[in-house]
Amino acid sequence: MAKLDKSLYTKDEWRILKHQRNQSKALHRALKTGEPVLTPTPTTTPTPTPTPTQIRPPLEGNIAFVLGNGLSRKNIKLDHLREWGRIYGCNALYREFTPDFLVAVDAKMVTEICENNWQLKHPVWTNPNKNMEKFKNLNFFKPSQGWSSGPTALWLATHHEHRTFYILGFDYVGTQEGKLNNVYGGTRNYRKITDPATYHGNWLRQTGIVIQKNPKNQYIRVVQDDRMGFQAEEFRRFHNYSEMIVSDFRNAFCRPRPVQN
Repeated sequence: MAKLDKSLYTKDEWRILKHQRNQSKALHRALKTGEPVLTPTPTTTPTPTPTPTQIRPPLEGNIAFVLGNGLSRKNIKLDHLREWGRIYGCNALYREFTPDFLVAVDAKMVTEICENNWQLKHPVWTNPNKNMEKFKNLNFFKPSQGWSSGPTALWLATHHEHRTFYILGFDYVGTQEGKLNNVYGGTRNYRKITDPATYHGNWLRQTGIVIQKNPKNQYIRVVQDDRMGFQAEEFRRFHNYSEMIVSDFRNAFCRPRPVQN
């Protein structure tokens, strides 16, 4: 098993994940040697199991969905994605949907999240900031990546040892009219929808670094059906990068997961 970075997990997530890995190792040894698998008897009162809305520990090898907030994901219903894998979201996504992990690096956005006490029930990750230390239950990247929220969420998902990543709403450029491309444009902590598009070079470079440094993973970017959006030519040189149109993605994942017998 690959070594995990403890700093990327909350205490509860680390405890659960460590227990899962120990069980997996014990089962592997038992299958190899023929020894019985022993389950230790607890000597103290067990800690109550957190509910899914409190803790959703990463599961090794599972699919991960990383949600940016570009307009290309606007018509994708997110409810069923949880049945297929872990969900990593950014910034104002929390207003309408609860991802398994939320990443926000802008101080104003983090303040909004904490004013609503959302971080008290759900994992929120951000960069170290003295002004944020007054808020309880935030998780800080140590050291700070210094990246934008979307690429940082992709980086976090990658370090949680998933293997297949569907990247939604990473549109990079503005609308066809050159305006702001964001689902939450015109709302609190976002620019107006009539404002010029935000420079995308840093997002592109940061995403490319994650893809390039993890050649054993597969990164699938979900793009508009007409493929009229940004063409990420820089990514196509990576053998582990591909694209999928929105309609194919919806057919594959925006439905209940079939029950396996």
